Amino acid sequence: MSTHARPLAARLASASDAQLERVLRERAVRPDAGWVDFFDAAEALLEPASIERALARLTLAEARALRSAGPDDAVDLGDAGLGLLDEDDRVLPPVRAVVETLAEIPDAEESRPTRASAADSARAAERAFATIAGVAELLLAARTAPLGLVATGALSATEKRRLLDDGDLDALRDLAEMAGLTRRVDRELRPTADAESWLDASFTGRWTLVAGRFRDALPSGIRGSAAIDWPRAHPWDASWPARAAHLRGLALRLGLLADDGSESAWAVPEWGGPLHTDEPFDSSALQALLPSEVDRLFLQNDLTAIAPGPLRPSLDNRLRTMTEHDPAQASSYRFTAESVSRALVEGDSAEGILAFLREISLTGVPQPLEYLVAQTASRHGLVRVRPDADGGTVVTSTDAHLLEAMEIDRNLRPLGLIREGDRLISRVGAEAVAWALADARYPATLVDRDGRSVAAGRARIAGPAAATDGGHAALIARLRSHQGPDADAAWLDRELEAAVRAKAVVLVEVAMPDGSRRELTLEAAGLGGGRLRGRDRAADVERTLPVRSIVSVRVLQS
Repeated sequence: MSTHARPLAARLASASDAQLERVLRERAVRPDAGWVDFFDAAEALLEPASIERALARLTLAEARALRSAGPDDAVDLGDAGLGLLDEDDRVLPPVRAVVETLAEIPDAEESRPTRASAADSARAAERAFATIAGVAELLLAARTAPLGLVATGALSATEKRRLLDDGDLDALRDLAEMAGLTRRVDRELRPTADAESWLDASFTGRWTLVAGRFRDALPSGIRGSAAIDWPRAHPWDASWPARAAHLRGLALRLGLLADDGSESAWAVPEWGGPLHTDEPFDSSALQALLPSEVDRLFLQNDLTAIAPGPLRPSLDNRLRTMTEHDPAQASSYRFTAESVSRALVEGDSAEGILAFLREISLTGVPQPLEYLVAQTASRHGLVRVRPDADGGTVVTSTDAHLLEAMEIDRNLRPLGLIREGDRLISRVGAEAVAWALADARYPATLVDRDGRSVAAGRARIAGPAAATDGGHAALIARLRSHQGPDADAAWLDRELEAAVRAKAVVLVEVAMPDGSRRELTLEAAGLGGGRLRGRDRAADVERTLPVRSIVSVRVLQS
């Protein structure tokens, strides 16, 4: 047993639950670890593999301080020192042994952030605009239907084809997750409750939230460093250079960095600005480089709409519910019978659609578009979808031919539609049936059990994130429950048990009745009933010693 486990166990026992949770999480300790007490914890944390995991978390400054510390030097590592330093903040010998095997740290000066040129800032602003637009497209797609994920958590190939991935999709997904706009639920990527308000915000509001949460998610080791120094921020973490490159790529996409690593004016308005501190971002310099958002557009006779610039996001979102939109042509929208029908399924009305279009059109509403909306609305409701008492769905229609068509439609087979008199029934939920019928171009409307039309909500919102801070609460509670008042006695018992298991030869210091102390060399043979049994090598006799009389024990050999 390590002689350093005893003082470390005492330090662990005196730490707060929050400090213990942090060290257990950083050491990748399983919540169901079979530790009984803090001595078990100390021994496990002093294993070389566990120490290496802790060292990988250290920042460049912390690693340098640890590397240069002498045997009697105190090192200030804050909470990171738990499990690495003794009670006097000196490096534990097992930790020092691991540090000596790690690569040397180059003694290079830290770089100072540099301000991007006007041309580089303009290009950074264009990237930021495109990135935020891409995140919005991702959220809109996830709102229509959750995005499928593979086992590794990456978006599936099917989703990438559907979203026309050009290589940016994984980066956009990472930004959306870091900003709290999407969350993984099982094998799906779903929008969160914050996504809807974010989608309705202006570009500056959208960018400020994503950039701020990206900055807040950066590891502390790079928060005060120039981007050029990020790859060496955690010198003992083999995986860090790749992660640093990924974070730098995300910062580049957000327009926080220029191609040469210099920082945009909105990232560092003053040295030590928002990218390196907790100050809020000021997007005014960024906004000045971008075209202004517009709140009007042109409606054309060919059933298209053209915006003369970036349409205000809240208007863009509403318009998309009733049009087909190609992300490659950001300012162009097309009305179709299917897109208008989709808006009606979501709870809109012909009057509401036309009123909205008159409000934002610079050219009025063309007659062909009015006719399309009116005709689609007149057919809408021919197929009525309502829930039944058992959680299934009933589909009815005044048009018998439509019922027959739906009954034999191969695309609707997953719904399991079964004829029952003058209606179709399904065990699938009513909202899912209504959307499936609408996607198959049937004029379906969702109604409640009383026949009143209701909106069919397609979006599946991710619930609140599961709390993770208490992941080791049960383990910590078990360690605390075995934390007795006499730690020295508990440690002595463990040393004796280990010696007996190993049949070791030990040097035992015993307190005699007259107050003196005597050392005996014993071959440890058994422990029980509060007594240690062993053969005294000097006298060649079997001795039984009360454990309460033993002051200390030291293993001589196994």
